[in-house]
Amino acid sequence: MKKSRFLSLLLTVSLVAGLVLPLSAQATGSKLVDEMQVAAKAAILVDADNHEVLFEQNAHDKNYPASMTKIMTCMLTLEAIDRGELSLTDVVTASSTFNHDLSNDGSTENIKPGEQLTVEQLLYCALLPSANEACNILAEKVAGSTDSFVDLMNARATELGCQDTHFANCHGLHRDDHYTTAYDLSLIVMAALENSTFRAIVRTPNYVVPATNLSPERTLHNTNGLISNWRYRGYLYRYAIGVKTGSTPEAGQCLASAAEKDGRTLVAVVMGAENVTQPDGSTDRQAFSESRRLLEWGFDTFSRQTILDPSSFSGEVPVTLSKDTNYVGVQPDGTLEATLPKDIDPSSFQQQTDLPDSVEAPVTKGQTLGSVTLTYDGENYGSLPLVAVADVQRSNLLYYIHRIKGFFGLLAVRIALATLLFFLAVLVLRRLLFGRSKRRYGRGGHGGGTSRYNGRRRRRR
Repeated sequence: MKKSRFLSLLLTVSLVAGLVLPLSAQATGSKLVDEMQVAAKAAILVDADNHEVLFEQNAHDKNYPASMTKIMTCMLTLEAIDRGELSLTDVVTASSTFNHDLSNDGSTENIKPGEQLTVEQLLYCALLPSANEACNILAEKVAGSTDSFVDLMNARATELGCQDTHFANCHGLHRDDHYTTAYDLSLIVMAALENSTFRAIVRTPNYVVPATNLSPERTLHNTNGLISNWRYRGYLYRYAIGVKTGSTPEAGQCLASAAEKDGRTLVAVVMGAENVTQPDGSTDRQAFSESRRLLEWGFDTFSRQTILDPSSFSGEVPVTLSKDTNYVGVQPDGTLEATLPKDIDPSSFQQQTDLPDSVEAPVTKGQTLGSVTLTYDGENYGSLPLVAVADVQRSNLLYYIHRIKGFFGLLAVRIALATLLFFLAVLVLRRLLFGRSKRRYGRGGHGGGTSRYNGRRRRRR
């Protein structure tokens, strides 16, 4: 019984671990997915609610993130606030060295050394107009220096599961050793979106920074064409909730975006897109148009579906040591869901079971006896424990017979019995041999057996 309980615990732990692994593989075997292409070097679409990849195109190729870097910078600042190390209302004075690694042609809000802004205002400066200097000022506030802050960025990326990311600065200006992937960026975006303040900032079209000690009032405009049409028209997407643009000559046109529709949240990352001149002379900024197309396609093509529950599986396991039944039914414990293309039928999934050849009574209803794994076109979509659907009582008579058989089946016991039988055989053989020898000696020898008296009787006088 202890062994059975240990098996149940082991199966449960392994199955739970499998269910929380980050980002499953994208849906395969779907014509709708196979036909999708994005005009960019790399792209990914993720069901952010369930961390499932719906589409990927060169998603693990290393590319330059440009100002999408600022997502990590602002997320770390907000996490420091959550830890109580600073607050949104803290006033920060820009140091005299905050612009040491900035270029003259980078995006800026012209913050001056000695200028005072709140942490919240600096976050808006970094995420809406993409001010590079705001990132350096925040980095120095959080970690004491930009170099120390970059170390925090790389450590946090590793914690999130980013395996192909290395940050060299906190703003995204080009450096050869500053890179990431569409996949890794999707992990960073989903983590950032868990913070309500971040979500509020990145979906804001415009924000006013009151006059400071060194500058007049500023009006900040979001560079994300899905959110704001101040800079780029024709790309607004009413379901968009962020997130961040990025562009350098080396990175191309990039956008990390997110959208909410019908209770679902999707995250898209497009890297290395282009600005294409149309026949009418207008410009198609494909970072925006392809991101919106990818998000719309995701909502239209995929739906959340139940692929395994107790009603979609039935099985049995042989039971020993019971006089009431020879089998016990099993069923999945819980429900397995997946975000699937609408042209995939959940009933076409393959069910792979892992069950013992038999189980000993007693069996308790709900006891884990095995597991079932669902696959489709070679892709694993998860596993559930298989539990007993009823109690099965044990027969004490059968149990004791089983124990006796088991006892005598032990190797040590069998060796002891064989040794005992050997000595008994030796004793019996010895008795038989030496018993015959004594009888022979008694009949023909000088002593020992019966004898006759041959002397003459003495006569009386």
